[in-house]
Amino acid sequence: MKLKNTLLLFVFFICLATIQTEAQLLSKKINFTHADTLRGSNGPGRDWWDVTKYDLHVKFNIEDSTISGYNIISFKILKKGAIMQIDLQEPLILDSVKCLITSNMVNLSANDFKKEGNTYFMSIANLKTKIPALNSKNYLTIYYHGKPQIAKRPPWDGGLIWAKDKSNSPWVSIACQGLGSSVWYPCKDIQSDEPDSAEMHITIPDSLVCVGNGHLRNKTINGDGTATYDWAVVNPINNYCLIPYIGKYVHFGEIFKGEKGNLAMDYWVLDSNLEKAKKQFQDAPRMMKAFEYWFGPYPFYEDGYKLVDAPHLGMEHQSATAYGNGYQNGYHGTDLSGSGWGLKWDFIIVHESGHEWFANNITTKDIADMWVHEGFTNYSETLFTEYYYGKDAGTAYVMGTRNRIGNDIPIIGPYGVNKGGSGDMYYKGGNMLHTIRQVVNNDTLFRKILRGLNKTFYHQTVTTKQIENYISLQSKINFSKVFDQYLRTTQIPTLEYKQDGYQLQYRYIDCINNFRLPLKINFKGPRWIKPTQAWQTLNLYPEGDNKFSVDPNFYINTKKVD
Repeated sequence: MKLKNTLLLFVFFICLATIQTEAQLLSKKINFTHADTLRGSNGPGRDWWDVTKYDLHVKFNIEDSTISGYNIISFKILKKGAIMQIDLQEPLILDSVKCLITSNMVNLSANDFKKEGNTYFMSIANLKTKIPALNSKNYLTIYYHGKPQIAKRPPWDGGLIWAKDKSNSPWVSIACQGLGSSVWYPCKDIQSDEPDSAEMHITIPDSLVCVGNGHLRNKTINGDGTATYDWAVVNPINNYCLIPYIGKYVHFGEIFKGEKGNLAMDYWVLDSNLEKAKKQFQDAPRMMKAFEYWFGPYPFYEDGYKLVDAPHLGMEHQSATAYGNGYQNGYHGTDLSGSGWGLKWDFIIVHESGHEWFANNITTKDIADMWVHEGFTNYSETLFTEYYYGKDAGTAYVMGTRNRIGNDIPIIGPYGVNKGGSGDMYYKGGNMLHTIRQVVNNDTLFRKILRGLNKTFYHQTVTTKQIENYISLQSKINFSKVFDQYLRTTQIPTLEYKQDGYQLQYRYIDCINNFRLPLKINFKGPRWIKPTQAWQTLNLYPEGDNKFSVDPNFYINTKKVD
């Protein structure tokens, strides 16, 4: 009986520890639905086929806020599959589908699909055709129409934006990161499968201009009061980055002589903003120069670089960055770091363009790992500041952003349900990278790692583990526990220390087991220590200043104890 009670008590404490750990990692439980799994996972309706191209043909009917058209999806077969999942968000309606598979054309109606919320399932058996061969190229043409969801607070929520400019002319665009591009066109709406190229053929009133990703190939006046603009990208692109802008646009541009040659930098702005843009957009070539230094060549020379006036704050729409910062420095005129340095440059130009390297070039397979997009891009603000104003300025900027860290939930979210982690992925992610940079203690090597990431994972989708392992491998320092600490818990490690004259004792608390983060300290001169969770002692001769401090570049807490 005594043994049984002991075992029960042991199990109780194990369960309690598990509950506490899970509470720390997730803060609060979120109940996910089957729809979340369909949206966020690479399930049986997705894992057997690979999108190679989207060819969008969409008419925007501004009078009644509706759209209609079709998407030709080119795809190849990776393995045998039984069902195909197509995503199209309500209230948009799928009308019909033409399938060209193994050279056989099959026409399907909406009744041939099983619909579950925002998802349509097509049974391959219903096609009554040969099973597609591996790596064979096939096509779907999906016709649809409807009144798409309207964004209430873009870009933080998704949907169509039917706005007006200052002259009361129509100004239309879309913001759909997170919510998904299926809010406005039928697709395979998962980040891990990017089309290798894409085209948009957008029909609008002929009194307006449409701007899109990549290069404008053609404009057709249709003779019925509408015009069709043909835009195309020749590089892989995230689904949510494929976006049209519609309004009273005018154009100017320049050529940037970059690492891969001449890069077309084009600026499309509302006619009323032209003079302001010519002045403010001088930050664009400055950005390009700094980021090519730190990250390597701009990843999309073939598609050019654009800034486009947008009816929302901004978004990293590949080769067509959305700009809505009011033609002022900072973040809508505010320095997010409080250091003063953030008012030296236009936040949206720098931050959203930084995503061309981290988000558009290197894209995470799951939105749960979005810190790779936002953490590196947040740190790009520091690197831009450092490039033009010096290392002390960059340091002041990144350290100033710590006041915005909440440590509410972990940075990495739950996988397979289209759910990101904490907003701390920005400021905490940037400060984690700054801390790692201190441990590397070699800025030439650190820059080589940043450039190496963009070269090694060029135009690829990745997992966080690939990025973590690459940094550890290239630096020859095992940062696995550092990543676990800052990405997967809400605790900030604390260096607890005791000081008695020339003796210093120290250890880590508030950290995971086997946490290892070397620290640069000042105690009778600058030196390095390697704290663990066990007390260690540093004995030094009495000569010199015995005032103790940790280099503030390291994002940790300190606590003096008796």
